[in-house]
Amino acid sequence: MKLNRKKIGRWLKILLLLYGALGITYYYLQEKFLFHPVPLAPGYAYHFDMPFAEVTIPFSKTDTISMVKFFPKDSLRRGVVLYFHGNRENINRYAPFTEVFTRHGYEVWIEDYPGFGKSVGTRDENTLYNQALQLYKMAQSRYHDDSIIIYGKSLGTGIASYTASLSKAKRLILETPYYSIPALLGCYAPIYPVSAMSTYKLPTHHYLEDLSMPITIFHGNNDWVIPYRCAARLKKVLKPADEFITIDGGTHHNLYSKPVYQQTIDSLLRR
Repeated sequence: MKLNRKKIGRWLKILLLLYGALGITYYYLQEKFLFHPVPLAPGYAYHFDMPFAEVTIPFSKTDTISMVKFFPKDSLRRGVVLYFHGNRENINRYAPFTEVFTRHGYEVWIEDYPGFGKSVGTRDENTLYNQALQLYKMAQSRYHDDSIIIYGKSLGTGIASYTASLSKAKRLILETPYYSIPALLGCYAPIYPVSAMSTYKLPTHHYLEDLSMPITIFHGNNDWVIPYRCAARLKKVLKPADEFITIDGGTHHNLYSKPVYQQTIDSLLRR
């Protein structure tokens, strides 16, 4: 009996040490878990099979935003889509997704977050928010609010939702969103106090509450990056007229290729 108690005590100590070690590892490395940027040299030349213009925006004494504007092939402009991308690489990765908007006469503006592509500076949650608002103000100088669509993909859904909450844009579209960063991490590690441990909050659900503009959400039921159950919690903060579109067989990376996604986007952009 004593031997069993000693064994149990030993295993408990091992489990506690492992629990603590993993928690400490997450706390200090969460920036690396959340962000996977690929920087580009200042002289790097973009090459895209569509009309585009590169824009460099001084944000502060130390921070610079790199943005690319993608244009429709004809001169007609119906408005602009502010596209807040995911947590990987840089603008090059997301450029192919702009064609669905440009063929309907919309410009698409994609910024890189600090440390991504050619953008430089300090990256934190407030900086992500403030830079997004600066882009929105730039869009307002060219277009009326009712010609501005805000789009967020993956990590960018929290940033897009924040921007929408402080704007009068035409519509908010979210692809593979999360309820919040702590809630997302809780889906993976429910045994940790993730709300206290997370330096990034990005509470998408909070920004969607009382949002007057129409909201459309796309999420695949085979998404293993942002599990479907974690995104489905957003349904409770949507208005009756808002859309939460479940894409059967959709993963985190293939919604763009699904007919229901393409058809829905086409329908939204014709309105």
